[in-house]
Order: sequence, then C-alpha cells, then structure tokens
Amino acid sequence: MNEQAGRLAERAQLVGGNRMELLLFHLRGRQSYGINVFKVKEILPCPQLTNLPHHGAIVRGVASIRGQTISVIDLGMAIGLPPVKSLNDSVVIVTEYNRVTQGFLVSKVDKIVNLNWKDVHPPPKATGKDNYLTAVTELNGTMIEIIDVEKVISKVHPVNERVSKGVVDDTLKLISSKYHVVVVDDSGVARNQVIRCLDEVGVQTTGLTNGLEALRYLRSIADSGKEVDDEVLMIISDIEMPEMDGYTLTTEIRSDPDLSRIQILLHTSLSGIFNEAMVKKVGANDFLAKYDADELARKVVSRINSLQQVEPA
Repeated sequence: MNEQAGRLAERAQLVGGNRMELLLFHLRGRQSYGINVFKVKEILPCPQLTNLPHHGAIVRGVASIRGQTISVIDLGMAIGLPPVKSLNDSVVIVTEYNRVTQGFLVSKVDKIVNLNWKDVHPPPKATGKDNYLTAVTELNGTMIEIIDVEKVISKVHPVNERVSKGVVDDTLKLISSKYHVVVVDDSGVARNQVIRCLDEVGVQTTGLTNGLEALRYLRSIADSGKEVDDEVLMIISDIEMPEMDGYTLTTEIRSDPDLSRIQILLHTSLSGIFNEAMVKKVGANDFLAKYDADELARKVVSRINSLQQVEPA
C-alpha cells in the first residue's frame, strides 16, 4: 500500500465514529492550540522567507516549498497575539484550506491527538463574537483552543461571495423564496458566506453551528408533525464541527425514517478524492469543496429545478 492509500485508509477509519485527529501547537506561552490533521500537508522548520510589498503584516513573507510558492502567515498575529519571537526557531505548518495552500508560522509543534467530537465543544460565550476560535476541548487537564482558520484565511485570501449574473435567472427568483435551506457550519465566517450566497438565490435560510444542533432542529420539525423534506429543501453542512461532525450528522439523518429523505450537501474546506468517497459511504447526496459562490448557487438552483419539473401525464 502506498503512502497516499495508507493515509486515506487511516482517515476512513475515523469516519462514522465522530472522531478527528488534532495537531497541537504553541504560539506564545504555554497555551495549546489545534487544527485538524487532515488539512496539514507537512511540517518543517521555517524556510527562508521573501518579503513582498502590499501584504498585510500577518503575512511574514512567501516561501518556495516543493516547487510551490506559498504565503506564510504568522498565526499568532492573525488572532491578535504578538508575532513569533524568532523565525529561525519557528515552525511552518503547511496546510490546504478552501483550495489554497498556505503556511502557518508557529513557535512549536507538540503532538497529534485522536479525539471524539463529542468531547469538543463550541467556545464559551464569554469569548465574544470577535474571537478566532471554533471550538475548545480539554486534554489531560489542559485546555486546547481550536482556531477558526477560515476566519484567518479570509483576511489574507478573501473569497468572492457574489453570485455571477445568469447563475440565478429571474424566473427562479419568483419561486425560490418558498424554499428553506439549513446551513450548518461552526465557522461564523464560513456560515455567513454561504448564507449571503443563498440570499442571492432567494431562498430562506437557517444557520446552525454544529451537527448535533442541526439534528435536534430537524427532529423538532418532525416532532411537530410536519414532513421534514417538505419543510427543508436541503442541508448544506460543513464536515468538521464540535459535538457532531458532518459525516455523523449524515449517518444519523439517513438512519431516521422521519429525516432520511432530506437532501444533504457536504460543503467543506477539506477537498479531494477522500471526501468524494466518504459522501457515498455515509449517504450524502453531494460534496462541494469551499468556496465558490457560483458552484454553490448552482447546486441549490439544480435542487429547486428538480422539484419544479412537471411529471409526464
């Protein structure tokens, strides 16, 4: 088995078990932070950086890594901390998010831990809306803060959130307002990007922060006596979320007779063939890598059009 196949096999074992692997690291001081291992391509000592004009202060420079030029972001500065003390003693975590490869400059990488998403929780409300966390967890008495990387990246590589002219025609807009889409994402930035896109399609939206919250919401509709697939056009869900991930949410929906017919689009910054395979394994209808407003809008338009087709007499 080659290295890539082995890695995919390891990742597949976590799917359905509501588990994840977290890479722990430090920025300044003893506080531990984490990001999902699946998004990490490699870890290396800070290479030589080339400064470029017109970049924000949090981009410490660009580096050539394996023939690819990538931005290196000082992750501490990006979340409001002082910069790393010394580039020579720092580490770069090379990651891929939202179809873009970038490096995160950190002081030290610690270890990889395997966790259950049930043990990962939304950040305390006391942290406020402007924090850079999507979740927190505790390991051996130590609090681990999981960074909202999509929020960080949006400062460096802002995405186009507008839907191009012609993707949604005027006829569809006349009927789209009667449809309701549930958006599930723990990142406030990512969730709002999707909702703004759907606003242009014209559908109603409900935004939720994790799979467990979404499952409870859907079951509350069913418990009220309504047909959930009549009330909800589709669910657009992230995969990585505290409490319950998108794979487990999909599995739970498919195993519930009152919910099983709901259309599910998994929408994630984790791109690649792995996720396409997992869509089939857990029973989702489709997969889309973040973030392309036109592609997302077309998925919703296609779903509406499928319901509008007149059956032959």
